[in-house]
Amino acid sequence: MRVDIVTKEYPPEIYGGAGVHVTELVKALRERLEVQVRAFGGPRDEPGTTAYEVPTELATANGAVQTLGVDLEIVGDVAGADVVHSHTWYANFAGHLASLLHGIPHVVTAHSLEPLRPWKAEQLGGGYAVSSYIEKTAYEHAAAVVAVSDGMRRDILRSYPSLDPEKVRVIYNGIDVDAWHPQTDHALLERFGIDPNRPSVVFVGRITRQKGLPYFLRAAALLPTEVQVVLCAGAPDTPQIMAEVEGLVRDLQQTRDGVVWIDEFLQRDQLCAILTSATTFVCPSVYEPLGIVNLEAMACGAAVVGTATGGIPEVVVDGVTGRLVPIEQAQDGTGTPVDPDRFVADLAATLTEVVSDPERARVYGAAGRERATTAFSWQAIADATEALYREVAAGA
Repeated sequence: MRVDIVTKEYPPEIYGGAGVHVTELVKALRERLEVQVRAFGGPRDEPGTTAYEVPTELATANGAVQTLGVDLEIVGDVAGADVVHSHTWYANFAGHLASLLHGIPHVVTAHSLEPLRPWKAEQLGGGYAVSSYIEKTAYEHAAAVVAVSDGMRRDILRSYPSLDPEKVRVIYNGIDVDAWHPQTDHALLERFGIDPNRPSVVFVGRITRQKGLPYFLRAAALLPTEVQVVLCAGAPDTPQIMAEVEGLVRDLQQTRDGVVWIDEFLQRDQLCAILTSATTFVCPSVYEPLGIVNLEAMACGAAVVGTATGGIPEVVVDGVTGRLVPIEQAQDGTGTPVDPDRFVADLAATLTEVVSDPERARVYGAAGRERATTAFSWQAIADATEALYREVAAGA
């Protein structure tokens, strides 16, 4: 069986959870199937991997149109595959057209949903209408849609009610616990200005509305003064949210010390060291289908405090691997807290509880490492994915 996987992100061009997912899934699947990767971006030298750049004729086009141009470059090369599997709306158009052109089943993995990210209109303008149309069309015609959590499955069926629920399957994201593991590096911490002898709360993520960073920064102002705030945050979606975050960090730095903002790209071993040093990791997201970053933190032995939304409660076990913060959210697709001040106060109180009890935090961290190891293995995920491929191919 040959499966063609279409993705925008693939090493070395990875900036989010979808890219991590595809990388690890391909590695596990290639032990049992022929897998051709068709990725956006510059040339790759990995066998079985082909890269596609924006056609020169579209160099000045809208970003969404450039994406469709790359997809069209990919479609013809999928000929000969038994299944085409696309990841994110960027690749969905290629998967959908390849399915129609070559008469093969199209599997989609949902890493996020355009209807639940309306703030992208700030970033893409009319391109957001294009991305929303592409995603809807691909999902509604796919042979199967993979949800990375039960929470994501509910969101898919709510966003696209015409979908047959039998076609929407849950296959979790995973984590390589050999690559992500506890690692001590005091010299690295000191180079970044992190004091290993002080308690710390660490955030890792892109500066985007869904990650909830502004809420955390407001909550951080309410933490005990000895607690360090470590932000590994970059790649802002828009100048507006970057300006908001810069202002909140500046305000925070005027009222307390130990506020560290690392906006450079960090290698995995560097992130492992920072996560290992954390008294607790925080995931204040208002939208998170699963949250690979929580698995990364757990694999490094960090307690996790996360918002009780999306797939996060399927990863973080409240009172076992960390704590969940309740949130009541608007039902307009934005995930905005109905009472932002209450959410900020609850987040601050929960973080204070965990960071003030380092021994309990260590117990949470050890349980998190164990859960990441046993419940989120890439081999189990590859088994389930291969079974789905064979099912849809047999039914084609």
